[in-house]
Amino acid sequence: MGEWVDIWTKEGTPTGRKIQKSEAHAQGYYHPTIHLWIYNSKKEILLQKRALTKESFPGKWDVAVAGHISAGDSPEETVVRETREELGLTIHIEETEFIKVMRSDIKHSESFTDREHHHVYSLKKDVAVTHLILQKEEVAEAGWFPIDILTKYLEDPESFPDLVPFETGYLRTVITYLRGKF
Repeated sequence: MGEWVDIWTKEGTPTGRKIQKSEAHAQGYYHPTIHLWIYNSKKEILLQKRALTKESFPGKWDVAVAGHISAGDSPEETVVRETREELGLTIHIEETEFIKVMRSDIKHSESFTDREHHHVYSLKKDVAVTHLILQKEEVAEAGWFPIDILTKYLEDPESFPDLVPFETGYLRTVITYLRGKF
């Protein structure tokens, strides 16, 4: 049985409908997701390398935690659940900071369009990569990177070709927010 997601309008209003995640992608329906940007006291960000079996951006470096909000669930409980599932980290929502909701629209193929409203959070966590328990189906590896790698990517995407191609406005918002935390 597949995962069910709530359907939203382009403007970010829940419609009251729910559908299988695979169908939402096939039909290009907007749906809610979460992103968690983890940073440490060394001014680094934690990125995860997506498993090679992932349908979108396999083997690319991505935000530390990302996931779909299951139908009826809240963004807050999803952040906590996905962080535990993907990285093996137990966190509490009170440790995170909400950044904002940002819309994304990416057409991967004729049969797969990602139209999402990302609920974006941050978390300061000094944790060694060796202490993470990675979910093999989702995450191939994790690593700490200087935040400047994101700024360089904005200027020249070829400087980090293995990074998921984030939309410029999204990445600028995240960089500005995280720089304010250092």
